[in-house]
Amino acid sequence: MEDAGKCEKVWPGINPLATLDHFDTQERQIIDRFAKDWYVTNGGGELWLSPTSNYRYALIKPTDIFQEMFNIDREMVLLFSPYDHFEPRTLDAISKATSQHQALRIERICSVLVSKDPDIGTKLRDLLKNDQEAQIVIPFTYNELCLRESDPYFFRNRFIEHFYARDLFASESPLKKDLYFFGRTDLVHSLINRHRSNQVSGLFGLRKTGKTSVIFGVQRGLQKIDGVSAFIDCQTPAFHRLRWNHALHRVLMEVRTQNNLTERLGQLDDYSETQAAMLFEKHLRRMSEQLGSKTIMLIFDEVENITPTVSPTEHWRGGGDFVLFWQTVRSLFQSSSGLFSYLLVGTNPLCVELPTIGTTDNPLFAQVPLEYIPGFDVPQTREMVRRLGRIMGMKFDEVVYGKLTEDCGGHPYLMRHICSVIHRIASSERPVRVDKTLYARALDIFLRDYTQFLEMILSVLREFFNDEFEMLRMLSRGDQKTFQEFAELSPLYTNHLLGYGVLQEVDHRFDFRIEVVRRHIQSKEKYKKLNMTVEEKRSEISQRRNDMEHKLRKLCRMQLLARLGEGDARTTVLSILGNPRATRCSGYSYRDLFDGNKSGILFSDIPKLVMKHWDCFTNLLGRDKEKVERDLYTINELRIDAHAKEITDEEMAVFRVSAGRIEEALAEFFG
Repeated sequence: MEDAGKCEKVWPGINPLATLDHFDTQERQIIDRFAKDWYVTNGGGELWLSPTSNYRYALIKPTDIFQEMFNIDREMVLLFSPYDHFEPRTLDAISKATSQHQALRIERICSVLVSKDPDIGTKLRDLLKNDQEAQIVIPFTYNELCLRESDPYFFRNRFIEHFYARDLFASESPLKKDLYFFGRTDLVHSLINRHRSNQVSGLFGLRKTGKTSVIFGVQRGLQKIDGVSAFIDCQTPAFHRLRWNHALHRVLMEVRTQNNLTERLGQLDDYSETQAAMLFEKHLRRMSEQLGSKTIMLIFDEVENITPTVSPTEHWRGGGDFVLFWQTVRSLFQSSSGLFSYLLVGTNPLCVELPTIGTTDNPLFAQVPLEYIPGFDVPQTREMVRRLGRIMGMKFDEVVYGKLTEDCGGHPYLMRHICSVIHRIASSERPVRVDKTLYARALDIFLRDYTQFLEMILSVLREFFNDEFEMLRMLSRGDQKTFQEFAELSPLYTNHLLGYGVLQEVDHRFDFRIEVVRRHIQSKEKYKKLNMTVEEKRSEISQRRNDMEHKLRKLCRMQLLARLGEGDARTTVLSILGNPRATRCSGYSYRDLFDGNKSGILFSDIPKLVMKHWDCFTNLLGRDKEKVERDLYTINELRIDAHAKEITDEEMAVFRVSAGRIEEALAEFFG
C-alpha cells in the first residue's frame, strides 16, 4: 500500500497559513523561487545551535513531477545557512529541524540546504563521501537562487545530480544511526525492556545479520530514556588476551570512559585473582551512584572470543578463565538487583549452551535466554528496499519484495547487496522500474560474482558446527534420506540451522530457508552427487570435459606464445596436429589453430602440447608431470568410453579426482 500522500495531487505555491516573517528579504526571494516548483507547507522557524550560530528553515513538499521522478512524497527540510563558510555543524541544524516535527511527516533521508558559501557543493560532497549513513543533502547557493530564472529544469537536474549518485544499498559497516535502520525496532525495544526489568539477554546470529546495528540501536534507545550502557568488544585482543581478573578491570574502564565518569579504578595490578571480584563490585556500585543509581547495561559483543573451545586465546579456550569471569559477573548480578544487566551478542551461542565447562557447571547455562536474530518478513523488506530504492530512482514491483525475502531468507545484508547489483545493472535513466526480469538478472550476477558474501555467512557453520555444515551439503545434493536420519537422531543437528534461519521445518521435513545459500552450495556440490544414473554420469563427464577443453586450449595458446613467440609456437602446434590436418591448417593464423571449429584440434592434442613443452606448464598445472599426463589421459579416455559402455562408480570416482585437480589448477590461473 502506497503512502497516503501519494494519492493527493500537490501544486506549487505557498501555504497561506505559513509564517515567513523570520526570513530576510533575500531568503523570502529564494522561498518564492522554490514555490514555483514546490509547495511550501510550513514556515518552520529559527534554530540556535549556539549563541553565535543561527539558522532558519521552512518545510517544502514535492509536487507531482518530483514525486514521480524521485519517489518522495513527504515534506522536506529547506535549511538556510547564512554564513560565508560552510561548517559541518550545519548538518546538526538539519537534524534539529527534523526533530521539531512528527517523524512520519518529514522525509529524513534527504533535505535541501541553501548556503552563502559559493563552494558548498564541493565541501558537502567531500564531507559526506565516506559516510555511508549520511542523509542526502541537495546543496544550493543564495546567489544562484537569486538570479533571474532561466532553466525550467534547474531544480530537477540538481536533484538528479545528488539523488542517483550514491548506492544506498552498499553499506558494509554496522549502522550507528537511525536513518537507514530498518526492521529491528521491535527487537531493540524487547532488549531494552528486558534490561529495565533487570533481566539478562543473549542475541546470536549469522555474520552480517545486523547484530552490531541492533546493539547501536539499543544504545540509542537507552539514551532517549536517559539510560546507561557500556559496549565491550570481546573480539579485540586488548580484551580476550587479558586474564579473567584483568578483564573485569577492562569492563570497568569501558563503563567509565563511555559514560564520562571520573571514578579512580586503581592500577591493573591491583586486580589480583583474590581482589578482582571485590574491586569490580566496589567500583561498579560507585559509578552507578555517579550516574544517579541507574542500572548499567553491559553489552558483550563477539562473545565467542571468550567462549570455551572456540576462543582464539588459550586461557579462555580452556574454560578456566571463562568460569571465573562469569561466576563473578553472575554472582554480583544476582545479589545486586538494579545495579547492572548484561547482553551477550555473537555468532556462536556455545557460551550459554554448554552445561559444564570441564568438571565445573557453566555459570551461564540456563541463565541467559537464547534468542536468534530474526530475518526480515516481506513488509520489513518492503520498507527497507522501497525507501532506499526510491531515493536512487528505482521503483520495485511488489512481487520483487516477496522474491527478495524468499531468496535471502530475510537476511538484510544479502538483500541489500542484490539490490546494489540491480542499481549497477539498471538503466542510468531514472526513475527505472525493477521487475522480475531485472531482479532475476541481478540474482544470477550476485550468485556468480559475489560468492564471498555467502562464504562469509556460512563460515560460522563451517568453523563452529562442522556436522551441521555437512548436513547442509547433503540437503543441497538432494540426499534427503541421510539428512533426515541425522535430524531424527538428535535435535542438536538441526537446532542451530533452524535458529540461524538457514533451514525451515514444515511437517517434520526440512528445507532451505535461504534459497541463495542452497544455490551457492549446490554449485559447489554439483559434482559430488552419489548414486547417479548412467545418463547423469555421462552428462557430468561431458560438461566438465568441454569446459576444461576450452580453458586448456586458451592456456596452451597463451603459454606457448609467451615462451616461444608466435612463429615457433605455430610451428609446434602444426607438428602436433600431423598430416593431413597440418597441411589443411597451414594457412590458419596462430589463434585459429586453437579454434576447434576451424582447425579440428582435439582434446587428445592438448596433452601432447603440454608434455612436449612441460617447462611452460610446470608451475601452472602441477609439478608432477606424470600425474598431470595421467589426469589428462583419464579425462579424455573416459569421455570417449562414456558413449560406448556403462560407467562404474569406481571409474566415476577416478574421473572426479583427475578432473578436480585440473579444474583447480585452471581456476587458480584464470581466477
